[in-house]
Amino acid sequence: MTTNGEVFDQIAESWYRVRHWPLLREEIEEITRKWHGGKLLNVGCAHGPDFLPFVKGFELCGVDISYGMLQQAVKYSHKFRFEVRLVQADAVSLPFRDSSFDWAISVAAYHHIRGNEEREEAFRELNRVLKNGGEAFLTVWNYGQRRFWLKSRDQEVPWNLRGRTVYRYYHLFSYGELKKLLTLAGFEILAMSPERSHRFPLKIFSRNICALVRKV
Repeated sequence: MTTNGEVFDQIAESWYRVRHWPLLREEIEEITRKWHGGKLLNVGCAHGPDFLPFVKGFELCGVDISYGMLQQAVKYSHKFRFEVRLVQADAVSLPFRDSSFDWAISVAAYHHIRGNEEREEAFRELNRVLKNGGEAFLTVWNYGQRRFWLKSRDQEVPWNLRGRTVYRYYHLFSYGELKKLLTLAGFEILAMSPERSHRFPLKIFSRNICALVRKV
């Protein structure tokens, strides 16, 4: 079975061309105004666009399981002239000491982790590397979005390359499931909501679940 890291190695170059700006820019820029500098960890940083709002006043570090994505992140950081430490690592086992970071972000990464126990461990690892009182902003895909109704929570989502298709693993979270896992990991839930672009009155149908949490 091809791992997600291997899949993202294959699509890294095309991903760089398609996802050139922060995916949830409005939400992330609001976070930068709240956090005011410090050591920032980006879990599942891919090629690095979500670093852009943090380039002034923050010490940046990114981890990703895909070496191909990190190669694109080097190119991206050079293009936009910011310094970042990049580390190839799995979110389930972060290679940092306890309480290493003031803040963390993770945009569309934790839903790629396969296995209930592995997802639980990944959130515990995020908690471990944050300082006491440190906050994290993270997003995952929501099970309630329309295209996945009546389907499995675990999906293989296609990405088209030249002449072939590869598949990325996704675990689709519910709001309740995500809240439970984050609480078990030792986080206080400060906010949990859809993406700002979601216009439907009921949040359960949003594409993304956005969570702001604090280590307690």
